[in-house]
Amino acid sequence: MSHPPVVGLIANPVSARDIRRIVANAGNLQLPDRVNIVLRLLAALAATGVGRVRMMPDRAGLAAMLQRHLARERRQGHVLAEVELLDMVPGATVEDSCRAARLLRAQGATAIVVLGGDGTHRAVVRELVAGAGDWRQTVPVCGLSTGTNNAFPELRESTTAGLAVGLYASGRLGAEVALVPNKLLDVRIDGAAGTRHDIALVDAVIADARLIGARALWKPEGLHSVYLAFAEPQAIGLSSIGGLLQPVARTAPGGLAVQLAPTPQGRQCVVHAPIAPGMVCPVGIARVESMPAGQPFDVGLPAGVVALDGERELAFAPGERVQVRLRENAFATLDVGRCLHEAAARGLLWAAA
Repeated sequence: MSHPPVVGLIANPVSARDIRRIVANAGNLQLPDRVNIVLRLLAALAATGVGRVRMMPDRAGLAAMLQRHLARERRQGHVLAEVELLDMVPGATVEDSCRAARLLRAQGATAIVVLGGDGTHRAVVRELVAGAGDWRQTVPVCGLSTGTNNAFPELRESTTAGLAVGLYASGRLGAEVALVPNKLLDVRIDGAAGTRHDIALVDAVIADARLIGARALWKPEGLHSVYLAFAEPQAIGLSSIGGLLQPVARTAPGGLAVQLAPTPQGRQCVVHAPIAPGMVCPVGIARVESMPAGQPFDVGLPAGVVALDGERELAFAPGERVQVRLRENAFATLDVGRCLHEAAARGLLWAAA
C-alpha cells in the first residue's frame, strides 16, 4: 500500500532584512504577504492531490498567522492542503532551516518548497547534500524567491510552483521530466587547527576584510575574487559581475572565476554591475577564467573572509589555505516550466467536460 505524498515547506519569515534592504531602497515582504504566498501554494498542491504539507515552525508568527488564514479559507469552502508543523522548537536562527531540512529528509518528504533568499536555500541544500553521492539521492527543492538578492531561487508564482511540485509528488510526472541537476561550489579551508568545509549555490566571494562584521556584502571595495557556479547577466548580486563578463548558464558545464582589480593597475576592464537592488557599481576586473568541474582553485589572499551567496561566513588567517572547487550534479531542483509544459502535452490538468 503506497503512502500519500508529503511535501515539505521551509518558509523563512525574516528573509530580506539584511543591510542591503536599507542601503539599496529595496522592498521587504511582510508576514501577510508571505502567508498569501503559502496559501496559493497550498491551494495548488491540493488541486493536484497533495493533501498534506509538513512545515517548519517559527517564532516570528508566520505559521500562527497561516493557521488563522487556513481556518478562514476552509470556512469559505476553499480546498487547501493540510499543514502539519514539524516537531521542533525554533530558535530564530538559520539553524531552524537546517534542522527542518534534516527532519524532512528523514521523514521521507517527496519534495521541499523553500521560501527565502540565497542564504536560506544554501542552508537547506547544505543539509540535503550531506552524505548524498549523487543528485538523484537528494530531496528535490523548489525555490520561491522572498530574499534580497535571489540569484538562486527564480522569481515565480507560488500557484504554478505548487502545481509542478504536486504533479511530481503525486507521481503523475516522473523524475526524468520534473527534476534537473544543479551545480554548487565547495569551499575548503585547511589550517593548523584542521579543515573547514562549506558550500555556495551561486557565488563564493573572497574579501580582504579581517572581521566578519555585517554579514551581507554590499560594497565592491575590498573584494579580491569571485567564484561562480553560474553567472546570469540578468541577476542581481555579486554573481552579476561574472554574468556581465562571460555568462554561464545554470545547466551549462563548468563555472567562472573572476579576479578583481581594486586599483587601475592590472585592470583589463571595468564592469558596471547591479550588486544589490538599485545599486549599480563599477568593478575593476583583472582576469576571467573558466572553472572546470573538480579542479581546485587556490585563493591567493593571505587572510580575509569568504562570503557564501552574498553573506560573510568564513574568516581565514595567515597560514591557512583556501580552495574553491566546482561540483556538478550535486542536488536536484524542480523544473517548474518543464513540468507545466509536460502537463499541457499530456493533459494532466484536464477534466472531462
